[in-house]
Amino acid sequence: MNKIKAAVIGATGAVGQVFMWRLANHPWFEVEYITASAARVNHLYGSTVHWLLPFEMPSSIRGRVIDEFSIETMKERGVKIVFSALPANVAAEAEPLLRDNGFFVFSNASAMRYYDDVPILIPETNIETLSLIEQQGYPEKGFVVTNANCVTAGLAMSIAPFKKYGIKEIAVCSYQSVSGAGYPGLSSFDITDNCIPFIKGEEEKIEKEIKKILSIDPLVDVYCVRVPVMFGHLEAVWLTLEEELSLEQVKDEWDNFKEASHLPSTPINPVLYSAVDAFPQQKHAFWGEPQGMVVYTGRLKKRANKIGFVLLVNNLVKGAAGGSIQNAEAFVEKYKLLEN
Repeated sequence: MNKIKAAVIGATGAVGQVFMWRLANHPWFEVEYITASAARVNHLYGSTVHWLLPFEMPSSIRGRVIDEFSIETMKERGVKIVFSALPANVAAEAEPLLRDNGFFVFSNASAMRYYDDVPILIPETNIETLSLIEQQGYPEKGFVVTNANCVTAGLAMSIAPFKKYGIKEIAVCSYQSVSGAGYPGLSSFDITDNCIPFIKGEEEKIEKEIKKILSIDPLVDVYCVRVPVMFGHLEAVWLTLEEELSLEQVKDEWDNFKEASHLPSTPINPVLYSAVDAFPQQKHAFWGEPQGMVVYTGRLKKRANKIGFVLLVNNLVKGAAGGSIQNAEAFVEKYKLLEN
């Protein structure tokens, strides 16, 4: 199989590192081009990156040379897909430029999430919105596909099976790891032995995105708290439905929630429930196969037509770079690029 050539833009940050790790041995994509800040250009990846992930850097990426951002050079080197780990303010300029030059951009940034013709894609929940790229001009032109905010990704996955029962209200409180703030992020003086009950812009993103992703219009109430752990976001959720479900029905919906086709980055069971006490916990963030792509649920409760539960999403993998790679896989499969 001829792999599709890809670029990782912003490869040395926390999300960029996950892109590099997940793409190191990907069956469909080959990383041809990587960029970072100007000060890192021409440096070897392994010598300039501050590796944050809780395992060793893959040896195959250590000797990669960081390139200068150049659209013409990317074209010359055959890049088709661009994975963007850029900050939102930089992405707002770079991603439309990449799209307009014919690249297929899969972005972790929020800059273009709310454009009407840009999908916030989670393949298991709203694969039909991928066709919005045709409104951007595909196949004659490039496009941008975004993934959801990291909290929204876990929330959407866990409640999507219940959309058919009528979602009236969502109440969620998130307990978010420091890696969600990027690197360098919070001062250790602020977060050590402390929780911070405010993350700028986060609550508004979740309220807005969950409605767009699932095409629903419930009342959404959110609190976001930064907690002193490195990886994984916990969320405590109360979901009010139009229909009353038993706890067994809830568990069955999660058990039967599967994507129609199995992409390389899609777990066999994307949402896994356990009745074990005090499950899930953030130390489980890199559990599952593929690592970090499973959303775990637990602490299931019922109050009439309300169901309550706790979920865990890996904010850097399923909630960020892994989700973007999965989106690219969904695109490649839908439009049969590997057959061309």
